[in-house]
Amino acid sequence: MRKRELGRTGLMVSEICLGTMTWGTQNTEAEGHAQIDHALARGVDFLDTAEMYPVNPVTAETVGDTETIIGSWLAKSGRRDEVVIASKIAGPGQIIRKGEQIDPANIRRALEASLTRLRTDYIDLYQFHWPNRGSYHFRQNWGFDASKQPARAEVIENMAACLATLKDLVAEGKIRHFGLSNESAWGTAQWLALAEAGHGPRVASIQNEYSLMCRLYDTDLAELGVHEDVTCLAYSPLAVGMLSGKYSGGAVPEGSRRSLNRELGGRSNPRAYEIADVYVGIAREAGLDPVTMAIAWVLGRPFPVIPIIGGTSVAQLDKSLDAAGMVLPPDVLKAIEKAHHAHPMPF
Repeated sequence: MRKRELGRTGLMVSEICLGTMTWGTQNTEAEGHAQIDHALARGVDFLDTAEMYPVNPVTAETVGDTETIIGSWLAKSGRRDEVVIASKIAGPGQIIRKGEQIDPANIRRALEASLTRLRTDYIDLYQFHWPNRGSYHFRQNWGFDASKQPARAEVIENMAACLATLKDLVAEGKIRHFGLSNESAWGTAQWLALAEAGHGPRVASIQNEYSLMCRLYDTDLAELGVHEDVTCLAYSPLAVGMLSGKYSGGAVPEGSRRSLNRELGGRSNPRAYEIADVYVGIAREAGLDPVTMAIAWVLGRPFPVIPIIGGTSVAQLDKSLDAAGMVLPPDVLKAIEKAHHAHPMPF
């Protein structure tokens, strides 16, 4: 497994990150532990979680359970120094601290709770799950209206205060690095500028959706990532399973995400499934597993990027892990680009 630097931190992590958001709903504690063990055996040392996980669905009763499962693995295995752990504080609009923004007091409260659940003294990468001012992610791009955001001065004041708190937490040894999630190019640029002005730690990463079927990142954030060395942590690199081919023909496999969330977070529509089948066909014609091709394509993008993989079984993980070190042949890349031009913006 190759290593990639996380931003400009000097921290080297596996080129593939293991996502954990199903642990506690679709996966048991034992299954979560088995996935960590297997991923480590195959060279993955980077885990991503969040205080609001698990999902499918997110409920008040299960919030934090995924971190608890990781914490029990750390306590049982004693292998904290072998893994890099990323977690997130939730923003407004979710069931955690309902309506409360990410601010200095909530950062400390949320971090302490995560540290307790994870049974660790520090989190390697602490991320803001989404901006206080809202974002265009999760299909909100169709009606996004930036003019309804708070005044610029208010936004910048909050960012500076949050960075000051993060700076203190780094000094206290409770976090090592800072990352964003579901952010925009403008927002990321402000965080970077404030860090350069001395307000706090520099943004190392931005966790946004990115896959063969969701390429908003290409249009602005990729440029920022290249020039500013901000690593994209690409979530949903399989388009929530569409690119595996398991939903072809309207199928709803038992236990799949679609069986629990029929709309797949607003991605489910006839055109999207048809487009997914185009990519699945490209992979199969080339003798590749469609999952492996989709992850290998993300790994080969011309900007700093690490895909976050996930699955409800170890066998599912293996198809994604097989992409490590893979370089797709030119004819496959050409077919992919042709499909993208013919079928843009599927959801």
